[in-house]
Amino acid sequence: MRVTLEQAVAELKQGGVVAIPTETVYGLAADASNDSALKKIFITKQRPADHPLIVHIGSIAQVQDWVTDFPETAQKLAQAFWPGALTLVLPAQPHVSRVVRGDEPTVALRVPNHPLALQLLQQSGLCVAAPSANLFTQLSPTTAAHVEAGLGAQIAVLDGGACNVGIESTIVSVTADGHWQILRPGMISEADIAKVAGADQQLKLVAHEAPPTITPKVPGQHALHYSPHTPLSLFNSRDALIASCASLQTSDTRCAALLIGEGATPPCEFLTLQNEPQKVAEQLYAKLHALDALKVDRLLVELPPATAPWLAVLDRLTRAGHQ
Repeated sequence: MRVTLEQAVAELKQGGVVAIPTETVYGLAADASNDSALKKIFITKQRPADHPLIVHIGSIAQVQDWVTDFPETAQKLAQAFWPGALTLVLPAQPHVSRVVRGDEPTVALRVPNHPLALQLLQQSGLCVAAPSANLFTQLSPTTAAHVEAGLGAQIAVLDGGACNVGIESTIVSVTADGHWQILRPGMISEADIAKVAGADQQLKLVAHEAPPTITPKVPGQHALHYSPHTPLSLFNSRDALIASCASLQTSDTRCAALLIGEGATPPCEFLTLQNEPQKVAEQLYAKLHALDALKVDRLLVELPPATAPWLAVLDRLTRAGHQ
């Protein structure tokens, strides 16, 4: 059910949930200070209650409302990448809902870089928790139509067009003493983070043989995640994918393929992504949604090279194909 900005604001203020656009994926939003509303997110998504939620705020100025410590490292990262596809995990204020935190001592915060999302935050005066607007472990939505297909036509959706980053944000934990760690890769890379925050703090900890810190639990760490309904097989080479396609067809198993870049093609229906990390990320979920809709017996997906620029895409595909 498509709604206007004004209707979305009213629904959120009344304790409802609304699917909203961000630059990464569509999120299922609820008032982050309303436990009753937050629980509707978990019910709608069929999401385990111990999984923390990312709180979307309107500006850096609101961070202090949520955290006990906002170390210089985190401030530098926020100033460099907000609004944008970076989530910071910081020590939480005592008042922050346990529902939002998933019983963790930390809270995850992000300023989204989407004009409609920012307008909603400003107009409502709310901060909203907004995990991806899909059923737990299934493909994330990057259009309003994806949301409706996954959660049903009854879900209120604020349509902001297709997401232009296309996969979930990079999550970085920053402790009170400024040590940082990437907990989920995204299109803001480790190299991008290091340029702003300094050398990998986890490596420094190891080098000095300091006791390891406890890694906070965050979204996207489940082994099976971002997965289409159709069983999915992953291939490190185009030749292996084509051979598997031919073998499946001899046994009357219907398949379709997702390819990266030019080259030989399999004897089945296929879609091709441009051989560039940002373009693949932007289109990845949309292409998988399209292939899933074919209702074949198996999807065959070509993996990109195992290099740093492709880390986030590899993470999503590896979890999508987890057996």
